[in-house]
Amino acid sequence: MMSDSRRFLHPEAIKRISRLDLRARHVVEGFLTGMHRSPYFGQSVEFLQHREYTYGDDLRYVDWKVWAKQDRYYVKQFEEDTNLRCTLLCDVSGSMQYGSGAMSKYEYGCTLAASLAYLVLRQQDAVGCVAFDETTRITVPLRTKRNHLDSIIQAMEISGPKNKTDLYPILRNVAETYPRRGLMVLVSDLLADRLSLFKGLKLLRSRGHDVLVFHVMDDDELDFPFSGPTRFEGLELPEHLRCNPRALREGYLMALGAYLEEVRRGCVRHRADYALIRTSEPLDAALAAYLSSRLGMHRRN
Repeated sequence: MMSDSRRFLHPEAIKRISRLDLRARHVVEGFLTGMHRSPYFGQSVEFLQHREYTYGDDLRYVDWKVWAKQDRYYVKQFEEDTNLRCTLLCDVSGSMQYGSGAMSKYEYGCTLAASLAYLVLRQQDAVGCVAFDETTRITVPLRTKRNHLDSIIQAMEISGPKNKTDLYPILRNVAETYPRRGLMVLVSDLLADRLSLFKGLKLLRSRGHDVLVFHVMDDDELDFPFSGPTRFEGLELPEHLRCNPRALREGYLMALGAYLEEVRRGCVRHRADYALIRTSEPLDAALAAYLSSRLGMHRRN
């Protein structure tokens, strides 16, 4: 198993991310800048103390009320943090093993998370990672250094897919571990109890976090292209099903549509941004489209 970035950020992936950075740089920078200005992001505006004015200080921070009382110039100092604190919540449960194309959902999700970490670190913002299934498998703390990307990728490699997904305990633990407001990015196939998901999203939002949900699914799951006798095997349960998929396709697609609508509406209800992404979709195109859409929403707000 590789211990560096080459598995999820191999040369071709780096080229793709570089192209994303070149083609959508203004989108990414505007997106992150917009988040810095939003009520959920940005430098802490908690007042820390006064200090006497010295030549070259920004006049915007002069406290004119103090000047009026004491006839002396003082500037306000604020407690400052990194502009953005981004935590990547990566699903490494058994169902993420599935893949019908070049990458499984796990590989695609990890590459997506690594790409976001790469972009956030380029902005000199802080990024961390939580890899989970039914429990938290590994936590990588928030850091701003460029070489922190290797730590995040290594954590996802160590946490190869297994077990089931239980979202609410994970999201509750995240809310308790990261009490300061930031950006939470959930990367998952969301094949878990929806009430648990929505309860977790509600908790994160109540703590002041902004939440992005990347719903990663394989083409087979979305299109159900199977024909002829097929054996379906469970990835999280020791069960299998033999059937004629043609007889199931219509009912499956109806149930899938209802499920996707329930997830989308639940995310909207709890003010979490939601994007459904196919693993066949080029990663740079998926990110550019989503970030562009999100930037547009920030501009309208």
